[in-house]
Amino acid sequence: MAPLPELVIANGTVVNADGRRHAHVVIADGRIDAVVDAALPVPAAARTVDAAGKLVIPGGVDGHCHVAQVTGGYATLDDYATTSTAALWGGTTTILDFGIPRDGTETPLAAARNKKALARQSRCDVALHAAVVTWDETVPRQLEQLAAEGVRSVKMYTTNRGSTMADGDTILKVMREMVRLDGLTYIHAEHDPIIADCTAAHADSGRIGIEHLHRTRPELAEEASVREVLAMAEYTGAPVYFVHQSTPGAVDLVTGARERGQHAFSETCPHYLTLDESVYGDRFPEWYACCPPMRSAETVAALRDRLADGAIHTVASDHSCYDLTQKRARMDDIRAMPHGLPGVETRMPVVFTALMERPGARVEDFVQVFSTGPARINAIPGKGVVAAGYDADLVIFDPAERRTVDGSRLHMGTDFSPFDGRVLAGWPSSVISAGRVVVHDGAFTDPGPVGRFIHRTGFSARERATTAEFARA
Repeated sequence: MAPLPELVIANGTVVNADGRRHAHVVIADGRIDAVVDAALPVPAAARTVDAAGKLVIPGGVDGHCHVAQVTGGYATLDDYATTSTAALWGGTTTILDFGIPRDGTETPLAAARNKKALARQSRCDVALHAAVVTWDETVPRQLEQLAAEGVRSVKMYTTNRGSTMADGDTILKVMREMVRLDGLTYIHAEHDPIIADCTAAHADSGRIGIEHLHRTRPELAEEASVREVLAMAEYTGAPVYFVHQSTPGAVDLVTGARERGQHAFSETCPHYLTLDESVYGDRFPEWYACCPPMRSAETVAALRDRLADGAIHTVASDHSCYDLTQKRARMDDIRAMPHGLPGVETRMPVVFTALMERPGARVEDFVQVFSTGPARINAIPGKGVVAAGYDADLVIFDPAERRTVDGSRLHMGTDFSPFDGRVLAGWPSSVISAGRVVVHDGAFTDPGPVGRFIHRTGFSARERATTAEFARA
């Protein structure tokens, strides 16, 4: 007699990006063995979780996290055990981190390998992006080695001179290498000369505290950089992915490039969809120190329109886990304080609420930006779809349930949440990672350091992302 499957998720409404059905999900050996119509009897299993009246969606894929990151004089306060636990609490079952050189002595290859070693403590699956700051003759060989090890994307910053910024020559040369290696170029796009000049002008007039952050990094700086990078991507033929886009103008530039045949993608973050620049006049403006900054209420509304229209391809957290002691040490000078927000745990409810409050919104659209889109664009096999052959990464939730964010009760390695006090829907009631029930009815079962490093395929493999062949790659 064949052994029973380990788990069945029974009687739920299974929602993928391309549709939904009432079904039982059968799980064996960490993968989805079958999706059975709910009109049929519930299959026998060692354990059954009843999802009647709830939605069952693919586990979240967060394409933009910073874990245990050292930048300049600051280090984030989390490690992989902490961040992956928080991710699972928030319905995210795969995170993508960055191997960013901490200074000029660390190579891109060494930085990525260091993160791979740290990721052995992860409770969920992990993939990596590399990063290049300065070009030299060793970079092509390093990128070849990284691609062979499953790291198939490279991030570069067009700002932050003196730390992480890559100049135009470096960006262009790396793009050429990524075309050769069938990889993807990630870009933090802000026009550095505009930002440097604007920041200096504010400093000269004594307006350099956190309450002035949004005035020192104008929308024009972001859009000018996107325009320039798209030109380089068109020239080299490189696929390009823009992180944390905060303006509808930036998204529209990417849309225009796609209409011309370029492979270009827009990511935004939960905070750009829900918070506006008025937070810098609030009691705690240091909670919102990030780059780009929050934009006007009108810009936020227009960005949400782009999300609802499908022009934004992924929503990622840009998780950066500093605490308030670090934030407040130099809130008098934005040039000296750390920028970045904790968000891996709250990504699901913030994005679900922001999207589903729109008339005509569909849960399928949420699944697309939360899971399926980031899995496909980043060519991560086995993720982002509830179907036979895919990894058994699932989230069960009641879309009508609402909870209030309490930063003190979250599980990230910090002491605040930028969404504290907000009432949100879309919180997971159960989370299954690689077939293990890790979150259920308010309790967490720590699976230990079982997260796998995901060896990503080439960028062109994304075209196979909805096939059984890709699921088992």
